[in-house]
Amino acid sequence: MVDGTPTVTELLLARTGDEHPGLRFEESTWSWAEHVAASAERAALLRALRCPGIPFHVGVLLDNVPEFSLLLGAAALAGAVLVGLNPTRRGPALARDVRLADCQLVVTERRHAPLLDGLDLGAAVWDIDSPAWADAVAAHTGAPADAVPAGPDDLLMLIFTSGTSGDPKAVRCTHGKIAFPGVMLADRFGLSTADTVYVSMPMFHSNAIMAGWSVGLAAGTTIALRRRFSASAFLADVRRFGATYANYVGRPLSYLLATPERPDDADNPLRIVYGNEGAERDMTRFAERFGCHVVDGFGSTEGGVAVQRTPDTPPGALGRLADGVDILHPDTGEPCPPARFDADGRILNGEEAVGELVNTAGAGAFAGYYRDPDADAARLRGGRYWSGDLAYRDEDGFCYFAGRSADWLRVDGENLGTAPIERLLLRHPDVAEVAVYAVPDVTVGDQIMAALVLRDGAAFDPDGFVAFLAAQPDLGAKQLPRYVRIATELPRTSTYKVLKRQLAAERWNCPDPVWHREGHERVFRRLTPARAAELEEAVAAHPA
Repeated sequence: MVDGTPTVTELLLARTGDEHPGLRFEESTWSWAEHVAASAERAALLRALRCPGIPFHVGVLLDNVPEFSLLLGAAALAGAVLVGLNPTRRGPALARDVRLADCQLVVTERRHAPLLDGLDLGAAVWDIDSPAWADAVAAHTGAPADAVPAGPDDLLMLIFTSGTSGDPKAVRCTHGKIAFPGVMLADRFGLSTADTVYVSMPMFHSNAIMAGWSVGLAAGTTIALRRRFSASAFLADVRRFGATYANYVGRPLSYLLATPERPDDADNPLRIVYGNEGAERDMTRFAERFGCHVVDGFGSTEGGVAVQRTPDTPPGALGRLADGVDILHPDTGEPCPPARFDADGRILNGEEAVGELVNTAGAGAFAGYYRDPDADAARLRGGRYWSGDLAYRDEDGFCYFAGRSADWLRVDGENLGTAPIERLLLRHPDVAEVAVYAVPDVTVGDQIMAALVLRDGAAFDPDGFVAFLAAQPDLGAKQLPRYVRIATELPRTSTYKVLKRQLAAERWNCPDPVWHREGHERVFRRLTPARAAELEEAVAAHPA
């Protein structure tokens, strides 16, 4: 962490006595002074409820409601650790998260309380909509903002990963890890008390906390919360709250662009939209339509590696690598050479150029996973942080995302990343969303399957699709999909990340129409149940 990084506690206490609006939700407003006072009351309540001798961990199963922000402040004052729980998790999976994180309390709301019924949590449950919660808070009215001493390396939150490739892992998020990006982004974008930060991404996820909530806290802006993201309500909220800054992760830009256009879309106060995993095409169109500046960074909940775009970053690139970050071969640990391209833009040396993004200087902001030493060891090898993200760089040093390490495709003996293929397929005018993933080859290795979500009113034209692929000069012969699934929607996590493991498990045994091509031909035919059964038999006869 950078020397001089403040704690969230210090940022919050700096707002003591500040009568500027600090928090807005629906028709209600709290000044920053009221926020600090309310957090202090809840800090006193958490101390009173604390069971000594076990971790002071408090689970929150809440939407983006004011109580989430107040409890985050309370945890900072009380020396507690707030655990963000995902309300899309169910039954044993949700109980597993609560118990893994050692929650001694779970604070929820009426709409989510039934999710906890009958579960073996090992934790007391409180409902913020109940009279019992109101009375418990009222018992600590006027409690002073006495803060437990904390440093930047002290734990403040446990935030679960999205779980796209397995059970979610609880990432240790320290005061510094949350406060530093808030201070950095507030300074980078020149935010002040004249601004309003709009937070509609789920606050149990790192993007909302580190690119939204902490930014508003650091700058002393107003933080406007929306219970859940809504594409149809976004622009109305921006205007009503006077939002000048908003954060996103994943697909929200495309969802907003899918709403009906109006001639006054750009007539709004929005100035900066910051996030990650936005599609290049969506960023450009969003900035033009809504009259704002879109900045897309690259990073993960773990925080070990981050890449920022610069004004000279070419389309499709993430940006230049920071000092100490390199692309290493996952087997040898040696730096990968720059990618070489032919006249049509195809990578000529993908086998050697694509590697894993690694922080060679150490762990960076990664403070480890909670109670998962095996996962820690997989990330930190040889004193380096291995991100699990694949990438390659060009001769000018610009870095391009190539997928997750779990997305490696082994086609005809060659390793391929999924992200470059997805970028190619998104050029098709009828394609709104795409996910590329590996399915078994009937003999050995992988074949490429692409799930496409088409734009409204579009229909899949197999001949036109073949013509489109043939017209892409940078599509390599081994990048050609073998199977195409025409999906109505892609399975996603609550933070809009595609669940590729679900798609890969279903492969061609799915309710959606699937098209495929045989051998070396470039003709797509509808996959029949009989042919699908033959493929299953062939795969079973040649297990990996």
